[in-house]
Amino acid sequence: MTLPAALSESKLVGFLPSLDLGRSGVFFEQTLGLQIIEESPFAIVFDAAGTMLRLTLVQAFEPQPFTVLGWQVASIEESVRSLSLRGVEFLRYPGMNDKHPLAIWTAPTGAQIAWFKDPDGNVLSLTQF
Repeated sequence: MTLPAALSESKLVGFLPSLDLGRSGVFFEQTLGLQIIEESPFAIVFDAAGTMLRLTLVQAFEPQPFTVLGWQVASIEESVRSLSLRGVEFLRYPGMNDKHPLAIWTAPTGAQIAWFKDPDGNVLSLTQF
């Protein structure tokens, strides 16, 4: 019996719930700059640098207080400034990034992280390693 290929050889698909695909679609396409590759009454699919991101329409959900999706960026300061100009508000966490002018936290590993929410309250992040 031959085992199927390992998932390490398969492409990842990201999923995010949305209560309002129209509102979320505008945010991900126009604010974040992702390209729509498919739309239906049930979902909007984006190309996120070769990774499929599927916003799925749900009737109800409770946003989680932790990061559910993030992007690795080359320059976090440039990315935060650019998204801020597009209306994105970055989250401040007391004792972490509340004193940084751009709401960027430097982790003990040296990684720099900034968090924001999508229109449905999902916590998203930017990370510069």
